Amino acid sequence: MQRFLLKSKIHRVKITDANLGYEGSISIDEKLMEEACILPYEKVSIWDVNNGNRFDTYAIVAPKNSGNIIVNGAASRLVQINDIIIIATFALYDDKEANSFKPKLVYVNEKNHIIKKIK
Repeated sequence: MQRFLLKSKIHRVKITDANLGYEGSISIDEKLMEEACILPYEKVSIWDVNNGNRFDTYAIVAPKNSGNIIVNGAASRLVQINDIIIIATFALYDDKEANSFKPKLVYVNEKNHIIKKIK
C-alpha cells in the first residue's frame, strides 16, 4: 500500500504581492524552496491563515533570499498582501518508507527569512 504524507511545509510565510495578470502559480523565495525541498513546477497546497481559503497551484522560483511570496493569476483573488499562509507539499510513500519518514519543516520570521528548520 502507498500513503500520501506531508513531504514538506513552509510555515506562516507572509504574502508579499498578488499578481492577477500573471498566468498562475505562486512565486516562492528560492532559498525557502531549497530548504523545503520544493522543485519548480511542483504542486503545492496553500492554506491562508487569515481567511481560511485553501487552494492548490504550482511553485515557481522567486529571487533567492528576497523573502518574496507572490500569489499569481486567479488565485491572487483568494488572498491579500500580508496574509499569513502555509505552503505544503505531499508525496506517496510505501509502508516501509512511511514508518520512518519525517517531513522537512521550515519556519520563518516576519520577513520570510528562515529561523528554524526541522528535517
